[in-house]
Amino acid sequence: MTAPSALENAATADTQAELTDGYHLVVDALKLNDVDTIYGVVGIPITDLARLAQAQGIRYIGFRHESNAGHAAAAAGYLTKRPGVALTVSAPGFLNGLVALANATTNCFPMVQISGSSERHLVDLKQGDYEEMDQLAAAQPFVKAAYRVSRVEDIGRGIARALRTAISGRPGGVYLDIPAAVLGSIMDAEEGAKTLSRLVDPAPRQLPAPEAVDRAVEILAGARRPLVVLGKGAAYAQADEKIRDFIESTGIPYVPMSMAKGLLPDNHPQSAATARSLALKKADVVVLLGARLNWLLNHGEAPQWNPDAKFVQVDIEPKELDSNQPIAAPLVGDIESVLDALAERTKPGQITAPAAWREELAARSAQNVAKMAERLKADPHPMQFMGALKAVRDVLHERPEIYLVNEGANALDIARNVIDMRVPRHRLDSGTWGVMGIGMGYAIAAAVESGEPVVAVEGDSAFGFSGMELETICRYKLPVVTVIMNNGGVYRGDDINPLESDEDPSPTTLMLQARHDKMIEAFGGKGYRATTPAEVTAALTEALASGGPALIDCAIDPSAGTESGHIAHLNPKGITVGNITPAKK
Repeated sequence: MTAPSALENAATADTQAELTDGYHLVVDALKLNDVDTIYGVVGIPITDLARLAQAQGIRYIGFRHESNAGHAAAAAGYLTKRPGVALTVSAPGFLNGLVALANATTNCFPMVQISGSSERHLVDLKQGDYEEMDQLAAAQPFVKAAYRVSRVEDIGRGIARALRTAISGRPGGVYLDIPAAVLGSIMDAEEGAKTLSRLVDPAPRQLPAPEAVDRAVEILAGARRPLVVLGKGAAYAQADEKIRDFIESTGIPYVPMSMAKGLLPDNHPQSAATARSLALKKADVVVLLGARLNWLLNHGEAPQWNPDAKFVQVDIEPKELDSNQPIAAPLVGDIESVLDALAERTKPGQITAPAAWREELAARSAQNVAKMAERLKADPHPMQFMGALKAVRDVLHERPEIYLVNEGANALDIARNVIDMRVPRHRLDSGTWGVMGIGMGYAIAAAVESGEPVVAVEGDSAFGFSGMELETICRYKLPVVTVIMNNGGVYRGDDINPLESDEDPSPTTLMLQARHDKMIEAFGGKGYRATTPAEVTAALTEALASGGPALIDCAIDPSAGTESGHIAHLNPKGITVGNITPAKK
């Protein structure tokens, strides 16, 4: 028998060599870096990527719209301090996801959107390829960073770069573009494995300068009316005990922004949330802990703020400092490291809040709490926002482990004031942009990432942006109860078309007769219709006990609610509709 030639031996070795491709390398790189869940919508060219991820043990949650998948990934990043991953198709699907990615960047949530894309040589010459778009260029203005993988051997590097960028420093949204040709490229499996890497310390601690800490201590030590403002960055930091220690050891009153509620219980004696206006107006030294002086805090400007207030700002991003007001004591670093340094360099009793200041805020809080209690006693018919939300509050009070998702105009503003929080990172809402449409995505992520029940309190208008995800909630049998404040309108449902003979409803009118409870029943969930607070209580109690998908359609008085909720002052003042003579048809 003739011995095989060297050429034949090589051919046999080639046939037996294990191969891999771009799909496998993406999944392997994600698993190597502890990504265990992907949120997305499948289609060309990433359907097999989702299939493979699922086969390899990564949980894939499939949505009905890319924006909602992206919002879920963003919320997952916020809740876990690990980048949430969204997967989308090219062009229109990518653009849908980009809305959520930009929102994640604005809110400082770590998120990576991975999108398939068309062939580069066709895109660059604008030859009219399927879903042709320069997605990298489109993403760059809206995200923390955008990268493209052009070679299969660079997939591991691209995944690692995207994950590190999303979570390090100030977290944000990162776009990763992977063309279809790269996903389908084949290479030797052993060589492919060598291209993958596991991140080491992807979000390293950043310690403040000692002299900066001493400056902050000196300013705080001289304060007569100090105040701490807790932002959602403080909640994201997961330095809960150190934040509590700083607040309680100094006795400084604090005001939590909406997503920081629960870092300390809302009924904590040092909480000035119910005396917020007075606290901002009179505080002479303010510690911004994971909070930014943006529109949500009136840019730090008088008359809402004391014009002579000195600000101590804790932020990991130096560019944020002095963005609206001069910062007397900038503390650049991660929140945990800054609090450690403050504790180490502050002498016992050096920083205190005078009793007169605490008592003044406590007295105002007591007045406002009493006023709210009187408002909550009312039980008018038709049902008002207050009555429905008080019922929700009372049920949730017995179940502090439940996550609350909240969006809308009046539904958001009133729920924020009525429903107190006692556990950190259990309230997710519209955030920095005040964007509508986050509801179902955030609710799904909270249920998936925590395994705990979720109650999503939605305005009927806000719900419309993501309502089809009820099917997703039912498909995955998630413990999400959606509570809709249905007053039949954007803001309210009693507006009329100034052209009285016109059959079209007004611009802010929705269908008052809409039965959202029937929607979830179509997908196998449990629907309830509630017209009184007692019915809300009964329905929510039963829905939570069932542990499955449910929806409560709360019939709210169509005249309830105000234009734009608490931010009506942002509406430009021009000629009002009441002064316009309707045109003749």
